[in-house]
Amino acid sequence: MSTTAGSPAATTASTSRTARLSAGAADYFDERIGAARLVKGFARKVFPDHWSFMLGEVALYSFVILLISGTFLTLWYVPSMTLVEYDGSYAPLYGVTMSEAYATTLNLSFDIRGGLLMRQVHHWSALIFVAAIVVHMLRVFFTGAFRKPRELNWVLGVLLAVLALAEGFTGYSLPDDLLSGNGLRIIEGVVLAIPVVGTYIVFFLFGGLFPGEVIIPRLYILHVFVLPGIILAIIALHLALVVAHKHTQYPGPGRTNDNVVGFPLLPVYAAKAGGFFFIVLGFIVLLASVVSINALWVYGPYDPSPVSAGTQPDWYIGFVDGLLRLMPGHPEFVIAGYTLSLNIFLPSLVLPGIMVMALIAYPFLEQWVTGDKREHHLLDRPRNAPVRTGIGVMAIVSYCIMWAAAGNDLMAIAFGLSINDLTWMLRFMFFVLPPVAFVVTKRICLALQRKDRELALHGHETGRVVRTADGEYFEVHEPLSDSERWVLVQHEAYKPLALPPKVREDGSKPKAHERLRASLSNFFFEDRVEPVTPRELEAAQHHGHEHEAIEQPTGEEAERRELTSGP
Repeated sequence: MSTTAGSPAATTASTSRTARLSAGAADYFDERIGAARLVKGFARKVFPDHWSFMLGEVALYSFVILLISGTFLTLWYVPSMTLVEYDGSYAPLYGVTMSEAYATTLNLSFDIRGGLLMRQVHHWSALIFVAAIVVHMLRVFFTGAFRKPRELNWVLGVLLAVLALAEGFTGYSLPDDLLSGNGLRIIEGVVLAIPVVGTYIVFFLFGGLFPGEVIIPRLYILHVFVLPGIILAIIALHLALVVAHKHTQYPGPGRTNDNVVGFPLLPVYAAKAGGFFFIVLGFIVLLASVVSINALWVYGPYDPSPVSAGTQPDWYIGFVDGLLRLMPGHPEFVIAGYTLSLNIFLPSLVLPGIMVMALIAYPFLEQWVTGDKREHHLLDRPRNAPVRTGIGVMAIVSYCIMWAAAGNDLMAIAFGLSINDLTWMLRFMFFVLPPVAFVVTKRICLALQRKDRELALHGHETGRVVRTADGEYFEVHEPLSDSERWVLVQHEAYKPLALPPKVREDGSKPKAHERLRASLSNFFFEDRVEPVTPRELEAAQHHGHEHEAIEQPTGEEAERRELTSGP
């Protein structure tokens, strides 16, 4: 009996062959590397479902798109500073002398099919990559996901953010156009400001006086090989630690520090993650198709003599440029014939270094202040950690002011202001607004805690007022569901440590770190709202039942309501 293509018998035979081939391949790998045990354990890994967890996925998928688009660009880009005469399709620059790096970038934009799209995809995915890392870190910080056992993962995240900035800047400099060349000139000035060794470092980086002939090839090696390899290794380690520690989750009924409520990796989470990757890819390609970015043919090739007005770095480096503009110029000294440029060294290297070290140290600082050595897999609601939330908002406000200062010249032109007055206003805001933001955020968090406490004890307000037989009035409250109540009452509140006396009864003095820890503990937890206790909750529910009993109509009133209620 013969079968025809497309018949049920042919389909069954084809399926059987596919199944046999798949089974054979699975047996092959299982017998040699124990793949079945690995897949079985990993496939059952449970991941919670919440939109904020996708922020890290956006960063991961953006990096994958960066690797793909960057591989395409390396096929035609030539990292050389050798001068050539442009003979490509862009007529306004025809015959202009430029570096080979800039010429091949122009060729990618105008002469290679799909080259301009790939350039823009690469640039937009880089911006989204850094933005996703920053927002993901904010989510981790505000929810306390950096606590034990994830301190190391937080440190890896900070290092990944710093490397992403470095990777972005090295790629920004590769086209060797006027805009990127001005950025390199700023970096040269920053490195020259390093006391004692700055000049030697500049000569090493640029192979002599700026701009030299080797900086583009060296940046290319960093951008294409060194930094992506390190970033890829950190991402792999970061994801391995996520699997090892199990994923954090938001509080809710049935969710504890000992379990994870969500979906298994296979097939649910893998399918959702695969679909989300193509959504991110589609969004970036759409953005690259309709929004032009880094039109370097407008700037022309780099020439050290002109400096164009209005040049701005990519947003993630803007805060350093803003700090340089906010710093007054007079902290510059000549000592023994050597110039010490603190007006450049402090804002461009010291302050960013302090910011990075503070980010790395914060999880360990909070753990030391609280003395909490337990593992935490349930996330905090930001309102329940008011000081931490205030610190985070204060950092965001500081960053926004630094970022705005990087465009003080453009804002002065747009609003018809004096650039000096605007700079002084930004300096004032830099020192005043962050503390104000901290205090306001902390007070808002405490107010939200008080609201949650009232809500947990009495339920939702209904606006319905009832009068009792003896003339008492009360508002009827709708009780919360068990899920709502759990979220409001599950958190713990730390108590501040008592400040030790200056001199103990035995005549000994407390150590400096003991007083420091107690002072920080009071700073963190002196202002707090105690969570609802089981006894308070039981009393509130008992009181609510009494009001419900009073509210229920009896006798003639019940009959009247039944007759007038209608069908």
